[in-house]
Amino acid sequence: MSGNAIIGQSGGPTAVINASLAGVIEEALRTSSIKNVYGMNFGIEGFMQEKIIDLGKQPKEIIEGLKHTPSSALGSSRHKVQDEDFPRILEVLKKYDIRYFFLIGGNDTMDTINRVEQYCRKAGYEMTGVGIPKTVDNDLFGTDHTPGFASAARSNILNVMQSGFLARDMQRVDQFVIYQTIGRDAGWLAASTAMAKKAEDDAPHLIYAPEFDFDREKFLDDVDTVYKKYGWVSIVCGEGIKYADGTPVSASQVKDKFANVEFGAMGGTSVAMNLHRMISDKFGFRGEFQITESLIMSAEDRALEQDIEEAYRCGVKAVELARDGVSGMMVAMQRVSNDPYTIEYGQVPLNDVAVKAKPMPLDYFNKEGNFVSEKFLEYMRPLSGPLPEFVRLQPIQAKP
Repeated sequence: MSGNAIIGQSGGPTAVINASLAGVIEEALRTSSIKNVYGMNFGIEGFMQEKIIDLGKQPKEIIEGLKHTPSSALGSSRHKVQDEDFPRILEVLKKYDIRYFFLIGGNDTMDTINRVEQYCRKAGYEMTGVGIPKTVDNDLFGTDHTPGFASAARSNILNVMQSGFLARDMQRVDQFVIYQTIGRDAGWLAASTAMAKKAEDDAPHLIYAPEFDFDREKFLDDVDTVYKKYGWVSIVCGEGIKYADGTPVSASQVKDKFANVEFGAMGGTSVAMNLHRMISDKFGFRGEFQITESLIMSAEDRALEQDIEEAYRCGVKAVELARDGVSGMMVAMQRVSNDPYTIEYGQVPLNDVAVKAKPMPLDYFNKEGNFVSEKFLEYMRPLSGPLPEFVRLQPIQAKP
């Protein structure tokens, strides 16, 4: 099938999303059946407005530089495609003779490409659609992990590791610290911070993820136990934790176009702020909360080379699949082994990924649901990269 290709980016960015873009562009330019390579400026929303960039005419150094450029170079969108959008989408596809359609994103993005691909098929328009995984949340089905997760995890690990040393040394001033991670439906990022813990009393002490119902009294008991043991408490929480009745701990009522709760939006306080209030009210402790939000999505200075390369390979694989006539699929990474760490690139049906969130397996947590298990640490070790080694002063008492 001969025609043009178009690429879009949707949802929140990652530190390596542009590496996937570079992979798609470079492999598409090497593919004889693809005449021109275009980019959607601001996702499917910009596509319908014909905001289309000619990527094939970009200087070579810019395409190469994408691998180490943060955020979404094409511009992103969170537009939820409506039924009335499809005729316009098909019109633009035909106008620009687009026969290869690629989107880089998470489960909502996979829903978009899935619906566009199915609509074109029903309309009799020959087009190949392939999704490229992306999300720091790591909650896509069918893939061992997502490009961008490892770098975001490492960023959080370093934050918790270093803020933990600060909190330990400032315990006579602040008795606790709460670190909030991104993670609407799954606790992968919150759980990853356990890699910061090298000694028993290192941060984090407690981790709370959306996979478990939040219990206020149990939480305060956990805090009390840790404080009595160490004299200070380090807590990590995912932004999406909820009470048993489904109410967000953040109390947020704002939702996006895909009906997802916007935990960082106005209309509620943050999880970390509410947990802070609970501890202060109960124990009278002074403490602080730290909320990173989207900062880790663009921390290219903390991006892992392995993550960059995997993101790039996912982009290349997407074009390879499309060239072979494979449509309605998302590129997936399958782990072959932990030691040596080996990944293979395959595919998973878009129907299995679209608008679904992959929670962490329950055996990745301890029985109390407030920390991770050794099985999860085995999963994370090949992804997190080398971590710094800090030292402690030895408690050698001076003599008068």
